[in-house]
Amino acid sequence: MSRRKSAQKRDIAPDPKFHEKDVSKFVNRMMLDGKKSLAEKRFYQAMEIIKNKVKEDPIKVFKEAIENVKPKVEVKTKRVGGANYQVPLEVTPGRQQTLAYRWIINFARKRNERTIEEKMANELIDAYNNEGASIKKREEVWRMAEANKAFAHFRM
Repeated sequence: MSRRKSAQKRDIAPDPKFHEKDVSKFVNRMMLDGKKSLAEKRFYQAMEIIKNKVKEDPIKVFKEAIENVKPKVEVKTKRVGGANYQVPLEVTPGRQQTLAYRWIINFARKRNERTIEEKMANELIDAYNNEGASIKKREEVWRMAEANKAFAHFRM
């Protein structure tokens, strides 16, 4: 970590279809090997699947799913006097969003549906309904922080 200035946040352009910066960030995280147009196409197809299944605005479903997956606390390892402690810390808003995107994308890729569009759509619908693997991960992180509450006085 740099001891000088912190890195400047770059302003990201909104996506062409929904004009949302969150969608653009999500598509950038989905992208593999620099193939952004392919990632965008797959995301938009997933949004169509959501629109047909849930019968609601897919962007509303997407935003609510992200909101449901965002973790409030997490644990970080801190070494004190030769012992390692799992110290619970509150998660900053930027990291909350990053973790939510990462978890949804990773768990969508591990699903058993046929195409990535179906996998992504179903993972987002599950997150929207507060179920699925990404919600389970958030709960697991929260339980870990809750179990290590005794070490909160070691905060960094």
